[in-house]
Amino acid sequence: MEKSMKTIERIEQYNEAIQHGKVIMMFTADWCRDCQFIKPVLPEIEAQFSDYTFYAVDRDQLLDLFAEHNVFGIPSFIAYENGQEKGRFVSKDRKTKEEIVAFIQSLGERDE
Repeated sequence: MEKSMKTIERIEQYNEAIQHGKVIMMFTADWCRDCQFIKPVLPEIEAQFSDYTFYAVDRDQLLDLFAEHNVFGIPSFIAYENGQEKGRFVSKDRKTKEEIVAFIQSLGERDE
């Protein structure tokens, strides 16, 4: 069954979600062309990394959260495990499926 990314709507929801297990937050916006570019491959990435829970964070709804986490380019990704930040893929550049997969794979290598 295909998982679909949940959307974070409140800062409290974000803070709660990152506390449990392995989480990847995707910072995005509807008007972001680079975000729309990767949207079709996100279900494949979610399926490949089923040990993570994926969430979308909309820039226009939670601008304060973007500033608090120094996310100034989208799409961007921050990974957490049980409340601890494990890594970030944050830049203004367009991301490819391969770059996102490599980022998530590198998270596991950091634990070893």
